[in-house]
Amino acid sequence: MTAATQVPSPNQSVINRGTPPRTQALRNFGSAYVRNTWGMIGLVVLLAFTIMALTAPVWIHDSDLSAAAATGPLLAPPQHGYPLGTDQPGRSVLLLLIYGSRPSLAIGVIATVATVVIGAAIGLIAGHYQGIVSNLLMRVTDWFIALPGLPLAISLSVVLGQGPVSITIAIAITSWTGAARLVRAQTLAVEARPYIERARALGAGNTQIMIRHVLPNVMPLILVSSTLTVAGAILSETTLTFLGLGNPTDVSWGSMINQAFTQGAITAGAWWYVLPPGLAIVVVVLGFTLVGRAVEAILNPRMVNR
Repeated sequence: MTAATQVPSPNQSVINRGTPPRTQALRNFGSAYVRNTWGMIGLVVLLAFTIMALTAPVWIHDSDLSAAAATGPLLAPPQHGYPLGTDQPGRSVLLLLIYGSRPSLAIGVIATVATVVIGAAIGLIAGHYQGIVSNLLMRVTDWFIALPGLPLAISLSVVLGQGPVSITIAIAITSWTGAARLVRAQTLAVEARPYIERARALGAGNTQIMIRHVLPNVMPLILVSSTLTVAGAILSETTLTFLGLGNPTDVSWGSMINQAFTQGAITAGAWWYVLPPGLAIVVVVLGFTLVGRAVEAILNPRMVNR
């Protein structure tokens, strides 16, 4: 019996029938991701910061964050009991750094989800519907691209009021344009394939085509875009909080840098108060970037040879 006519063994047939295509695709993705060294480094970094942020309220109390209840030395360098030194009121910089990861990561992730949802919806609709709808949505997208992002985010945060909600909305409104243009371009490419024409010939409506046929093919691009957008969202949150647009009572990395400047840590040479939050931001942004690049390399075969 030749190889072309060889019948698979019963065990192979059972395995092939018992494994759904999506499950097998997830397994292949997981095995490919594990082999990506830089992607695993980024994932370990993000998991470490996530666990640190989730468990912070368990062992960090309100008295540790309160300036009125602080009992440590004022603006002291790293020493026994204070591995990263203290701030101007005498609080531990290490505890502030750990607890400050919570709002920074939360706002970055939530703002990214809102950004990707808005951008993907606009890009999907603009790519599917041609004519007036597509032109109108793209002109709105171009208008937002032409506006400077940071001044617009600052203006929105001022109008909406201080706090994490206003910062999240400001980041989402000013960051969705890139995802919209990417999804629209991919939607146009997907809808040019023959099986979309066959679906229309079989009576599939616009919603069914977009949800069941186009969206699954665009989803890898959305996933890559979201992992890379989180880094920019965290930087935007830090910038807006540093400018004083966040809740002054919340502890975050941006507010730590803001207080370090306002309390004279730079002129006093208190590097232990300025460097830790800045380095934490750099490490987290680098972690999301490594994860995003690894996912992009796996989902985009054209990057494998690179």
